[in-house]
Amino acid sequence: MQSELDILVVGAGPSGLGVAVAAREAGLNCLVIDKSCITSCIAGYPTYATFFSTPEKLELGGVPFVTVSDKPTRREALKYYRRVVEHFELDVRQYEEVVSAEPAKGEEDGFIVRTRLASGGRGRYRAQNLVIATGYWDSPNLLGVPGEDLPKVSHYYTEGLPYYDQDLLVVGGGNSATEAALDLYRAGARVTVVHFAEEFDSGVKPWVLSDIQGRIRDGDIQIRWNTRVAEILPDAVRLRSETDGSIEEIDNDFVFAMTGYTPNPWLLRELGVTIDPETGVPAHDPETMETDLEGVFIAGVIVGGNRPNQIFIENSREHGPKIVDAIGSHRSLRR
Repeated sequence: MQSELDILVVGAGPSGLGVAVAAREAGLNCLVIDKSCITSCIAGYPTYATFFSTPEKLELGGVPFVTVSDKPTRREALKYYRRVVEHFELDVRQYEEVVSAEPAKGEEDGFIVRTRLASGGRGRYRAQNLVIATGYWDSPNLLGVPGEDLPKVSHYYTEGLPYYDQDLLVVGGGNSATEAALDLYRAGARVTVVHFAEEFDSGVKPWVLSDIQGRIRDGDIQIRWNTRVAEILPDAVRLRSETDGSIEEIDNDFVFAMTGYTPNPWLLRELGVTIDPETGVPAHDPETMETDLEGVFIAGVIVGGNRPNQIFIENSREHGPKIVDAIGSHRSLRR
């Protein structure tokens, strides 16, 4: 068991690291734990991914984010956030999964956090304050259809080259779906896009939208509007029209369900934090990011509940300083 921490952060994404940076600058003892690698969400982005934000909007702690062009790439972001960890000498434990957290009893209270290491070992920590910054990458929105558990189905996309000369189905109508469809087409795959609406989402980047519309118009990419996946078979997929309920079966080798992600606040529920049943938003004070359980804070996309796409790196960088300021005020009051 490690000596008592001022702050234990669950999640080593940009928001979690932002808390650790603010804590370091305030002289607080902070530990960050993540069941995967640093910024694992960014590591899981497509290899070609480019951020829509400019680099200065992704910076932490005043460390300059220098890029080749005006928009950072996935690889540049991965390098940058690792440089932030090194620059501030942050204590980050990778590949260590938090399995439980509970209020401590006695000895000035706080919280007890138990973990499981990738090696099989166990960890136990005591912290005065917890910050839950677990993101949403591990919680894809499932289709809920037979066959979704087949090995050919994925809710993540990296690149199209391995799928040359294959029949691909891409489910969704947002940026992830449209960009994956275009990349797969250019890699030599036969691509069909299925979307439950009658047009692509309004948030699709303009240059991506014009590109995929051109490929659809030319017949390079097939599209099924107002359609949902009904069933996934080993060598085909069955599609159901939302218009007339008719079923169409098409040949298929792989399915990419690019249907987004929603945070899973299981740890907050275990601690007793109130979660709004309709919005999924944890009860919290937006000025301090503290939940309705004293000493437990939230940061990053988990703040958005069922609408996590409202939270970005650029508007969640403020969570860390808010949390650390609140913790500093609590410490002063206790003294």
